[in-house]
Amino acid sequence: LENLQPEIKEHAKRLRYEVSMRGKQLGWSEKVARLHFAKNMRRIVTELYVRDNCHPFKATLLLWVQVPMWVCVSLALRNCSVGALGSAVQEQFSSGGALWFTDLTAPDSTWILPVSLGLVNLLVVEV
Repeated sequence: LENLQPEIKEHAKRLRYEVSMRGKQLGWSEKVARLHFAKNMRRIVTELYVRDNCHPFKATLLLWVQVPMWVCVSLALRNCSVGALGSAVQEQFSSGGALWFTDLTAPDSTWILPVSLGLVNLLVVEV
């Protein structure tokens, strides 16, 4: 989208000139000229988005998927850890780990999981 801005400005400048010239020829009012400019500018910008395959909605698509997913996973983890006190789930968490984290109910004293999760998240965002 940022790369298209100079081209959009160039098209807008040329279209503004063409609409003003045509408006003078046909005796359009300022309001009618603005409507024609806006309609044609929308068409041109849409054509540029299609040409370069960069619709603005694509930039927000990840957000619309990632935020609900994050909320659901956060609530699920909270319900597993807080809501499962004294249950079979708590017992499974205390004995279901792997590698250096054999007890999933104990804090990670080495900070390997939080740091690696943060780095992976940063990598995903940057890529």
